[in-house]
Amino acid sequence: MLALRAGRAFDGEHSLAGPVTVIAENGKITAVAQGHPDVPGAEIVDLGTATVLPGLIDTHVHLGGDGEVGALDRLPGYSREQLDAVIEESLDRHLRAGVTTVRDLGDHQWSVVDQRDRHRQRVLGSGPPITSKRGHCWSMGGEAAGEEELRRAVRERAERRVDVVKIMASGGFATPGTNVSDCQFTEHELRVMVEEAHSHGIPVTAHAHSLASVQRAVAAGVDGIEHLTCLTDRGMQVPPDLLDALAEADIAVCHTLGVTQEPPPFVKEAWDKAGMSYAGKVSMAGLMYDHGVRTVAGTDGGIAPGKGHGIIAFSVADLVKGGVPNAAALAAATSQAAKALGVSKGVLRPGWDADIIAVQGDPMRDISALQHVTTVVIGGQIATTTLPLDRRV
Repeated sequence: MLALRAGRAFDGEHSLAGPVTVIAENGKITAVAQGHPDVPGAEIVDLGTATVLPGLIDTHVHLGGDGEVGALDRLPGYSREQLDAVIEESLDRHLRAGVTTVRDLGDHQWSVVDQRDRHRQRVLGSGPPITSKRGHCWSMGGEAAGEEELRRAVRERAERRVDVVKIMASGGFATPGTNVSDCQFTEHELRVMVEEAHSHGIPVTAHAHSLASVQRAVAAGVDGIEHLTCLTDRGMQVPPDLLDALAEADIAVCHTLGVTQEPPPFVKEAWDKAGMSYAGKVSMAGLMYDHGVRTVAGTDGGIAPGKGHGIIAFSVADLVKGGVPNAAALAAATSQAAKALGVSKGVLRPGWDADIIAVQGDPMRDISALQHVTTVVIGGQIATTTLPLDRRV
């Protein structure tokens, strides 16, 4: 049994005035109590004035990417041992940032999916994304064309028990020769994959940069959309009817925000050519939130410099910068993310998984507090802490 005493809490949806004590036993939260009651038999950890909140969830990462230039290009050249080492280091970075659940949305030849149960964190995965011939991230091993191949690709993922089917509806900036402003699949092809996945009980999320690819993905019935940049020949454009459709269908949108440095020059050049700006993506997140579009936090961690692992705090901060209220931005990385992923995490309530973190400060007042994680608990066990020993009673 573990009892965490803290100055205040965010329960995944609301702020709780402190002091509070969160009690966990056998991997589950058993109580969230006001004050600091005695808890016989528990290991009591005094977190002082810190805020406790559910373990953070990054809904869009690439654990095989090392966050350097050419990260995804190097994947096919790794030995199994090298790739395992990169994945372990990536997860460690997430752990230190308070991320207790990650969803990998593109590995090389099932390298993440095959080892999901080996790690301290909860790891979900899509395997290689389904992409067109020589389409975005084709080297991961997910190329398919034609209705039968597409159905077969989805069935293979069902057999491997993937947590989500990832479809590359448009080209991507990280794959030379693909067009981010175009579509890689017809609406019918997208619908075929969605229907096949849903028949196996698996959700579908679509990588989509172009407006046309977003519109096709929505019409095809996807459950989530990644990036949702809405590129046209006039730059980033979001028609009102698309906002209505996204909100009505309750599609989970991950804007893949969060950067720690300027993108490399060749990426910035590609953005400029496509009519995209990072400031525009941040503003779009706020616009969509205001329109009732469900927002989840994810970073695209691992793909390039400035997009390393463990930057979820920057992703949440960018949501706030775009106009999303602090509580909703925190929910995007906790309760809303958990809902989108279908996991019993992301909320501090009795019966839910005891994945809990503590941060210095109050993220409801200053979202940058998420950058100062002091303690991470996974399944009711302390995974990492910077607390001195005398704080543990």
